[in-house]
Amino acid sequence: MSHNTFGHLFRVTTWGESHGPAIGCVVDGCPPGIPLTTEDIQVFLDRRRPGQSRFTTQRREPDTVRLLSGVFDDETGQQVTTGTPISLLIENVDQRGKDYTDIKDKFRPGHADFTYWEKYGIRDYRGGGRSSARETAMRVAAGAIARKILAGVTIRGALVQIGAHKIDRARWSWEEVANNPFFSPDPGIVDTWSTYLDGVRKAGSSVGATIEVVAEGVPAGWGAPIYGKLDQDLAAAMMSINAVKGVEIGAGMAAAELTGEENADEIRMGNDGKPLFLSNHAGGILGGISSGQPIVCRFAVKPTSSILSPRRTIDRHGNETEISTRGRHDPCVGIRAVPVGEAMLAIVLADHYLRHRGQIAHGA
Repeated sequence: MSHNTFGHLFRVTTWGESHGPAIGCVVDGCPPGIPLTTEDIQVFLDRRRPGQSRFTTQRREPDTVRLLSGVFDDETGQQVTTGTPISLLIENVDQRGKDYTDIKDKFRPGHADFTYWEKYGIRDYRGGGRSSARETAMRVAAGAIARKILAGVTIRGALVQIGAHKIDRARWSWEEVANNPFFSPDPGIVDTWSTYLDGVRKAGSSVGATIEVVAEGVPAGWGAPIYGKLDQDLAAAMMSINAVKGVEIGAGMAAAELTGEENADEIRMGNDGKPLFLSNHAGGILGGISSGQPIVCRFAVKPTSSILSPRRTIDRHGNETEISTRGRHDPCVGIRAVPVGEAMLAIVLADHYLRHRGQIAHGA
């Protein structure tokens, strides 16, 4: 499988660079007959779009998506998928490559500059080229299509930590996520995060964050043992997002501190005749297969590597030097990673739904 392609039956291939003329993707494996318009996709792209608050990059990209193939009007005049590859394109309209002229020969510490140069012997210094988080817009577009396949499944995400400042889970409200620029489910943390990030931004620095994504309505049985595990593919999907350095399912790393009694998700019979789990330390996945509980995944995003604060580095000729990156960068790239995490969760679930349906006839 190409390193630009993700998925098995539901496959997503992205292409393009941060400062190229456009970015795009091809979605293959989408079943036919599913209603799909550009509006269905645009609503999710608008949530990821840059420049919506002072806490994200001020690059002005409308991220207007074009649906180039894979749809056709049915007998009622409704636009539906045809079962053939769906091609999507977004034009880049606000590139400022000159912002990067001063660093074209220098490697940003913590960035992919050095490794891209070592691997390919060439790199697009304008915004990082292929390593730029600009590519994630196409993941969000593909995730919108994946959601259309997942009837009855609700996928939501939230920012739960910026730097050392964590939300109060007792105040968690999904309705609040859309009411603030941070995708925070805790309204009580918004002022703290605002003040903190203003200081980070004015200092020319950056900070990391943690995102939590949840899928509800996933039936038991999706996924497979050993090398086809649902949580294995989720971990790979989240780790593929730019700047992600850690992934957890359910209790995650905290499970190491629990006893067997504490970690066990005890089971009773519910009033509906179905199993009722009394806790969800497993994050909705047991043995690589969904349990019917909410699927809970968290991932940690490192601080943005492009910062104004001078850092020691070397250039491509081996000379020791210093670097200070100017331009328009997110002081906390984790904020806009929330819709990206949602999209990757949707893509993985759509793929596993189709794989499950193909193997287990009665599970369709």
